Amino acid sequence: MQALLEVTGDAAKKAGTALVMFVDELQYVAEEELAAMITALHRTAQRSLPVVLVGAGLPQLPGKMGRAKSYAERLFDFPQIGPLPRDAARLAITKPALDQDVVVEEGALDRIIQETRGYPYFLQEWGKHAWDAADASPITLEDVERATASAIAALDESFFRVRFDRLTPLEKKYLRAMAELGAGPHRSGDIAEQLRRDVTSLGPTRSQLIVKGMIWSPSHGDTAFTVPLFDEFMKRIIPGDDWKQ
Repeated sequence: MQALLEVTGDAAKKAGTALVMFVDELQYVAEEELAAMITALHRTAQRSLPVVLVGAGLPQLPGKMGRAKSYAERLFDFPQIGPLPRDAARLAITKPALDQDVVVEEGALDRIIQETRGYPYFLQEWGKHAWDAADASPITLEDVERATASAIAALDESFFRVRFDRLTPLEKKYLRAMAELGAGPHRSGDIAEQLRRDVTSLGPTRSQLIVKGMIWSPSHGDTAFTVPLFDEFMKRIIPGDDWKQ
């Protein structure tokens, strides 16, 4: 890979252009392959070749790249893209609507922001379903209340269910225990207590859930869902207390 990027970088430099690689879901790249890519990009940077990587991934990505190559934190910038601030979340809903001469009432906006937690993809979903639910402008709180039921159903069927179906029975129990504690983040010991298990015995399960992109560790000993509202989905998909058995 290093040889390939050097040759390509040389060609791009001579042509007065640049090579830019865009990679989504970068957290799923194996560490060995990630290390090879980082090494190659380090070499092109040393030679000032016009080669750039623009990657996107879940919150555990900086840590994974650091494990692959310790100098990765010096080679790359890792801007965090989380929930939108309230003003930006409002604009994400109101501007596209106003472009079509449709107004969204304040109460409806507040409810959308509350339900989505400002998460960009969820804002898109609630905006779509609120648009479909409304008969005319303005979009009201009642429209959003109807849209909430259909938006949650759509997310359960696709966005959440796809992730859930990749899990083993024990991994599902682990996430259900997290959900029982709330949105998080949670201490590993508290999750283990819910499952009546020793923390160390659950270490491999936690590690696999991190690899699968379901959870991440915002600080040592803490565990959080990688996307909001997943705790509520887990309670819907595994209701009651039978999971504790």
